[in-house]
Amino acid sequence: SSADGVGTKIKVAIETGRNDTVGHDLVNHCVNDILVQGATPLFFLDYIAFGSLDPVVAEQVVAGVSSGCRENECALVGGETAEMPGLYTPPDYDLAGFIVGCVEEDAILGPDRVQRGDVLIALESSGLHTNGYSLARKIVSERMRLSYDDAFPGMDVSVADALLTVHRSYLNAMKPVLGKVHAMAHITGGGLPGNLDRALPPALDAIVETATWEVPLVFQSLQAAGDVATDEMFRVFNMGIGMVVVASPRDADEIIGAARVAGITGWVAGSVRDGAGEVALV
Repeated sequence: SSADGVGTKIKVAIETGRNDTVGHDLVNHCVNDILVQGATPLFFLDYIAFGSLDPVVAEQVVAGVSSGCRENECALVGGETAEMPGLYTPPDYDLAGFIVGCVEEDAILGPDRVQRGDVLIALESSGLHTNGYSLARKIVSERMRLSYDDAFPGMDVSVADALLTVHRSYLNAMKPVLGKVHAMAHITGGGLPGNLDRALPPALDAIVETATWEVPLVFQSLQAAGDVATDEMFRVFNMGIGMVVVASPRDADEIIGAARVAGITGWVAGSVRDGAGEVALV
């Protein structure tokens, strides 16, 4: 089971009047959080809190949640809508989600399955997902001085489209090959260093080879405009990798192939070596 929110991405939704995508984000984020243990979702609940209930916004949010539940074959069994005047100032609202899934006890993924010589398989993200939005919004408004309708630098989409791209679910890509997976890391707040270490046993390190992929333009533009150090970028953002799969080298092609069938690019981005449970970006 897991509970989460969508962070300050919700401010972009409020300011653009596009409130459906964050509901979809919420479901996909929670699905990925339990997927790293090998679990597939059973049911989902949402929580929306307003200063003053806006029925149109609530309907848009729940439509997004419903869309996410359909994508992940997860039942939306209920939720809670609250009004708290004085705590939230209209048009602000907050959103949280709660998910329950299942996995057989002997199939639970985690550090205990990881072995020296395993490979790190990176699965591409769809964009910022749901992390780093406080910094991204500051760079867009204060450094780039762009509105949401302006074109995002270097991309053929608007700022709103770039920032509201839905957080990708990896369930359909990984479900056919979960039996081949040793561990997974959902790359959220803390980036690769802050999340991949959770998939490691104490005596092994993860070596991530950053030359194996080109960082997407959305991150390159934010870094350049904000003059953000590379280490900080990798700590705040996913930098183009939404999920890391740890598996035996002999199963890498099958796992990458399953991702490809689901429309997701995957590649070998590093390996597991003797160490002290740390993540190194080289």
